[in-house]
Amino acid sequence: MNDRVNSDITTSRRILKPRRLALLGTVAALGVAVLAASPGFSPLGVTSFIAPAQAAESAATPPGFGDLVARVKPAVISVRVRIDQDNDKSAMLQQNRMDSDEDAPFDQFSRQFGFRLPGGMNGMPRQRHQMVTGEGSGFFISADGYAVTNNHVVDHAESVQVTMDDGTSYTAKVVGTDPKTDLALIKVDGKKDFPFVKFSDQKPRIGDWVVAVGNPFGLGGTVTAGIVSASGRDIGNGPYDDFIQIDAPINKGNSGGPAFDMSGNVIGVNTAIFSPSGGSVGIGFDIPATTAKLVVAQLKDKGAVTRGWLGVQVQPVTSEIADSLGLKEARGAIVDNPQDNSPAAKAGIEAGDVITAVNGTAIKDSRDLARTVATLAPGTSVKLDVFHKGASKTVTLALGELPNERQAQGKADEGKAQPGNGTPRLGLSLAPAGDVQGAGQKGVVVTEVDPQGPAAQRGIQTGDVILNVGGKPVANVGDVRAELAQAKSSGKNSVLLQIRSADATRFVAVPLA
Repeated sequence: MNDRVNSDITTSRRILKPRRLALLGTVAALGVAVLAASPGFSPLGVTSFIAPAQAAESAATPPGFGDLVARVKPAVISVRVRIDQDNDKSAMLQQNRMDSDEDAPFDQFSRQFGFRLPGGMNGMPRQRHQMVTGEGSGFFISADGYAVTNNHVVDHAESVQVTMDDGTSYTAKVVGTDPKTDLALIKVDGKKDFPFVKFSDQKPRIGDWVVAVGNPFGLGGTVTAGIVSASGRDIGNGPYDDFIQIDAPINKGNSGGPAFDMSGNVIGVNTAIFSPSGGSVGIGFDIPATTAKLVVAQLKDKGAVTRGWLGVQVQPVTSEIADSLGLKEARGAIVDNPQDNSPAAKAGIEAGDVITAVNGTAIKDSRDLARTVATLAPGTSVKLDVFHKGASKTVTLALGELPNERQAQGKADEGKAQPGNGTPRLGLSLAPAGDVQGAGQKGVVVTEVDPQGPAAQRGIQTGDVILNVGGKPVANVGDVRAELAQAKSSGKNSVLLQIRSADATRFVAVPLA
């Protein structure tokens, strides 16, 4: 009998033991999960262990953003504007029409604002002399009532009204706007004790927490959280694109609102989302605080922004362009065309030169050059490192002021060309420009393109004018062939062509067959 009892006890222990292991394993896994989710967790150098009971308590009360939100939320405002519906120049109205186009690819990188037609007439035909109401977000940056929002929120607004977190409303005036960065500065008069926030002095790291506060869909005072998911994003908005990408949900009406770091400083201004559906899919874009600070300071002082100007059309240096020029790295910005009487032209910079550094700081690509020059004031003396015809040199010049509008650089090349001798290496048929009506007197005209040839694959089209090959001007088919042979004998895998199309001049690196 005792033997049987002992046997049953032994069997029970054998059954219990794996159950205990499974339970302990669950508790241990919970402890590890809590460690991984803890803000102070570091996978390297962990020196303490959270007991299962402590882990369970921590899991029940995870850290939140309440203290941060309580500090910054009073400084965030809702911005309501009234715009004449017939004002086609309004960025808000233009964006609304663009977003309503079902054929727009990906619904574009949408500027996000609230938009209401009078009397609930959304989707109805426009009527004359109607006013529309738009809603966005903003935030105070000083106690005396200066606030930041997006240009597209207040663009051509007839009136601007801001509403604070406590429901108090004020009339605001537009101090200045900057369409190139989509920033605007507004001012509320009459008080000196508005709650305000500051811009961060540090660039956020990818993976850092971010909290967005704004007025989505007119709801006001809405808080969302996420992380910085990328930086340096170019969404095709303009030459100064340098957006921070965040995954904190932002929607229509969040435009102009702030994104905060965990210290309560503004790291960026919410301005656009990638939206196939029109709503948030977790990909938003912020204007960096470094950009906003520079722009806002000028808007406050002068009501407008002035930028330095080189006066060049540039494009990135691809690996093929670098190979054709003899550059070791595919970095810098290649000059397509210096504008007449520009600072660059006066300093001797020519088409085909590659700008590799400004004041000793390396330039990555054409966007980097544009952003760097734009941060400098007109009249500033700068040193440019330039790769010119196979050799490096330094050019010193004084920046001009960026004009408000640029004149078109090229003229349409029309007219039928007489068939010329083929250039089988590129897949092109060419004729001297002087023989083709409307093509001018310089270069050779592309009269036919082999759709399977290397030139066609690089976007060269019938009617394009080839101005130079390998850095040498060409006037006829013989010149082109000679330069191709020279490039081939030099061991180059591609040749650089300067092309004038209908609207601009550009460089194209074409592989040598």
